[in-house]
Amino acid sequence: MILASGGFLGKSNKLYKFPIKEVKFFNSLLELRERKGFVVISYKLSEETLGVKVKASSFPPIVFVEVGEPAEFEIRPKPFKLNLKGFSLNKEEYIEKIRKIKEEIEKGTVYQLNLSTRMDFKLEGSPLDLFLKFFERQPTPYAFFLDLKDFYILSGSMELFLEKKGGLIKSKPIKGTAESEDALQNSQKDKAENLMILDMMRNDLSRVAKVGTVKVEELFKVEKYATLCQMHSTVVAQTDKDLEEILLNTFPPASVTGAPKKKAVELIDDLEPHPRDYYCGCAGLVWNEDFTLCVLIRTAFGIGQELSYYAGSGIVYDSDEEREWEETLSKAKAFWSV
Repeated sequence: MILASGGFLGKSNKLYKFPIKEVKFFNSLLELRERKGFVVISYKLSEETLGVKVKASSFPPIVFVEVGEPAEFEIRPKPFKLNLKGFSLNKEEYIEKIRKIKEEIEKGTVYQLNLSTRMDFKLEGSPLDLFLKFFERQPTPYAFFLDLKDFYILSGSMELFLEKKGGLIKSKPIKGTAESEDALQNSQKDKAENLMILDMMRNDLSRVAKVGTVKVEELFKVEKYATLCQMHSTVVAQTDKDLEEILLNTFPPASVTGAPKKKAVELIDDLEPHPRDYYCGCAGLVWNEDFTLCVLIRTAFGIGQELSYYAGSGIVYDSDEEREWEETLSKAKAFWSV
């Protein structure tokens, strides 16, 4: 089963069900040529795009699902229980990692880095009902649920990684999280971090764009969701490149790695004890040359009744350790409090 919200289709935040025709697993971005369907790409593919070794489990690097025409799906979640088992990095460990990142920033190794923790849960009930309640509590444009029997993935992402329609390509990186719109609009720290990631995305797109076509459409726009507010900027360009070449030059997403990207990915793998797997990868609909791919934030996946949800925050030199931990927990609020 695949359920996906309307953002993938250019529609409102309703859920749509896609019939599954065939499921395929790939190991390389080069295997995505001229395909139509729903794709999930693991953060592990950073190895192919950046040449950096990263931790990974046994989940397939690329899941490609050929799908039929979608139909609206009614949200009727049944009761379930979600019990927290623990964190891969608890509060004290997370704060200690932030201090190490600041040391690396002081050395000039990186300028910004996204640090995450994994939250492990025991589910009593159905993953579908968990996803439906998650979406009901916080509807987002790029939410989806993919159940492949052997494992499942659910996401409440609100971040557009890449959208290509004809020759126009767009990205809307998110950096900046707060409980209120005013707090974000008045935060120079969040704006500086947002601008840093926007510049990275402009640089990534310039590798596949026609000369002189990269431009910023929106800067520091705040979107309000049920449990938090997020700041994003929008960059667009004209391109004649295909999906594989675009991903080879832009993956993994800048907003969930850091600056500079390659060094940030290396440092992330040293600091985080867990593999990210699908978290911080991307997913979405592909129609041959056109596609809509989200960043896999607000994402969980698992097998049977065991699943993990991931959340993180962007660390800069003037980050407050306590606030970064609180921000990380706030990103789990709509999921964990279901």
